[in-house]
Amino acid sequence: MIRTLGAALAALTLAAAPAAGQTAEPPVAAVVRHEAGVWSLDLAFDRDAPLWVFGDSEALSDGRGWRLHQWTVETPGAELATVAGRDVLRGINGAPLPRRVRLRMEPRFVDLQSNYDPVLMFSNGAAAWFSEVFHLIPMASVEALETLPRDLGPLVDQSGPARVTWSDAEGPVLVQGQRLDAPESTRVGTYILFGPAELVAGEGLSTVVDPGLPGWIAEELAGWAPRVGGRYADRLGPGQSAAPTVMMSWTGPTPGKTSMAGSVLPGLVVMAFEGEGVVAPSARVRDMARWFIGHESAHFWLGQTVRYATPEDSWITEGGADLMAIRAMQEIDPAFDARSRLPAAVEDCTGFADQPVATSVDRGEFKAHYACGAVFALVAEAAQARATGGDWFDFLRPLIDDNREDQVLTRDEWLDRLDAVSGDPSLRADMETLLDRGAEDPTAAVSGLLERAGVRLS
Repeated sequence: MIRTLGAALAALTLAAAPAAGQTAEPPVAAVVRHEAGVWSLDLAFDRDAPLWVFGDSEALSDGRGWRLHQWTVETPGAELATVAGRDVLRGINGAPLPRRVRLRMEPRFVDLQSNYDPVLMFSNGAAAWFSEVFHLIPMASVEALETLPRDLGPLVDQSGPARVTWSDAEGPVLVQGQRLDAPESTRVGTYILFGPAELVAGEGLSTVVDPGLPGWIAEELAGWAPRVGGRYADRLGPGQSAAPTVMMSWTGPTPGKTSMAGSVLPGLVVMAFEGEGVVAPSARVRDMARWFIGHESAHFWLGQTVRYATPEDSWITEGGADLMAIRAMQEIDPAFDARSRLPAAVEDCTGFADQPVATSVDRGEFKAHYACGAVFALVAEAAQARATGGDWFDFLRPLIDDNREDQVLTRDEWLDRLDAVSGDPSLRADMETLLDRGAEDPTAAVSGLLERAGVRLS
């Protein structure tokens, strides 16, 4: 039986709504503290509940959440467990959880497949915590826990995000490009860096680089990232953040491994390198890292300055960011070869387009929004070139500027601009067919769209 979000909300133990004019206090106050090499987490709860579920959980291969591998409860009468695939704090033998709980933390990097990595570890002892891992939601029972939807973000907002204080006895922490003493946050959605790490300001993107990261890749990316960010700012105007940053950590030269994990958050791209394959200069690792920075930092403009209206429209930001990265990389490095990436996007889109592209995420076909979004961006770019001699950035800039206030770029706004630039309503009609219904002959549909727009992949 499918439980609705409303049913899940009804199952929560929530505080009474504040009176008019009052601001609700967060249900949890948390202090993340680092002192003399020891990490602690102190939690204070505003009510009694038999268990509290972490809003950000992911079970590992042994079925236990990552916290059980790194955190230890020190308060009598409380325990940390994984229940129904979620990390929870609960009272012993069904008793309410104590109002104050202390945990000792021994952070280690773990690469989560479907969530932000909880902590990034630096070779010099610095560590960056993902701010969202400390939010908890009060629950009335295990049965209520089992009815929760997969995404607990809306429930965190409903019950109230934790108020977190970040305290390092060794000095200020780095948060969103600033060093601050014991800052407080409720809903940040970023990484908070404890310990020594130098912030190197750049005109386009600033960098924080693990001093242990192999010198060749550290030097390469410290020079590359600002150039990419500068290119985007020159062509599209100000991005989401006044101080966009790329943070790079180094887990070490693990034998037999070459790994780069990462993600993008408001104003921040994080990258975690690991493995002996990163130690010596490698064109493959370099190109992988360049592409990652190009695509993810593009989201500071297309994804954060303006975002899509619904998940069905994420082709606007994902495919658009792909073409932004390709064009920026071509301009910075004339040796960059886009000829392999663009035909691959066309081929991938053709493979997905027999079904509605807009709902491909529901089928687990996440790549469709990247591939078909890139195809649609190529069509728009070709239309812009015919109309004004411009390129993809020229097509995008008015869409971003016109929506800076409401911060939402809708599908209709994107397609309306295509109509205005191309003067050919059939391009829009074909895109809408691919988005909403799919094509009986996707090869003919995609190739025909590109041919009529005048797209040249070579």
